Amino acid sequence: MTPRLNFKDRLIDPKSPDRRPRRAAYALPALFTAGNLFMGFWAILKAIEGALWAQAGNTGSNPHWEIAAKVIGLSVFLDGLDGRIARMTNTTSEFGRELDSLADVISFGIAPAVLAFVFGFQMLDPATPPAIRHYLLQAGYFFLFTFVMCGAARLARFNISVDPVPRNPGRPGRKYFVGLPIPAAAGMVAAVVYAAGSAPLQMWQLTAAWTALLALLSFLMVSAWRYRSFKDFNLGSPRKPFSVVLLGMMIYLIWNFSQPVLLGLAVAYVGSGIVVRLVGLLRRRFRPHPPREPEHQAG
Repeated sequence: MTPRLNFKDRLIDPKSPDRRPRRAAYALPALFTAGNLFMGFWAILKAIEGALWAQAGNTGSNPHWEIAAKVIGLSVFLDGLDGRIARMTNTTSEFGRELDSLADVISFGIAPAVLAFVFGFQMLDPATPPAIRHYLLQAGYFFLFTFVMCGAARLARFNISVDPVPRNPGRPGRKYFVGLPIPAAAGMVAAVVYAAGSAPLQMWQLTAAWTALLALLSFLMVSAWRYRSFKDFNLGSPRKPFSVVLLGMMIYLIWNFSQPVLLGLAVAYVGSGIVVRLVGLLRRRFRPHPPREPEHQAG
């Protein structure tokens, strides 16, 4: 009786002496990367359509921006799958890595930047003092470009780093990103837009807070602060019943209360790196130092 092959073994070329995957297997992660790129392209188009719709006098909830925010969130999901599939099928390659980075610049750099501008800066209240309006727009242009630039720099640093280790590596056995991943930064932007009902910001105070958030995300992407990568999380491995229950509850909450739950998840992940950094600084500050031995002078 012929033994049944698992999914990974089915992708092995039987004619290859070193058990290389079939050529068609390399197309699997590339398809998810292409889907990621398409979602970013679609989000840009919907953000522009929403801007035209808002300029026509529709200042309420913008359906085009809602779609753009959801599409960016879906792009985050696809980006997490392509790497896992490449590692699972042993089809990682330099071409796939570069293609993934180029797609990420568009889907998680340019697309959220365009959405952030039309949502947070385009529809400022006409009664806003001209000086404040001018400075807010200039700050918006600057920090939106900074967001894209820091995201591209974050991807470039990730590509040239071989198994980067944070300065404070954390618990053994856990894997961490060095700096906030660009998909998480884009997801934060999309989550805020979605949770706000996709209605444009009009009060200049809210626009100023939006600018500060973009600046914070830009800084976190190029920082050396650590963030959990969850690459050690394997759905195929045996799970504890409690973790299965938590996963089911999370799916239920996202399905029924998607706006606050997704925003809470984004805030929790972005804030986790800040909390870990602050806790580390406090521990080092208040850690008891060993008593210094008295110096003995020769006499």
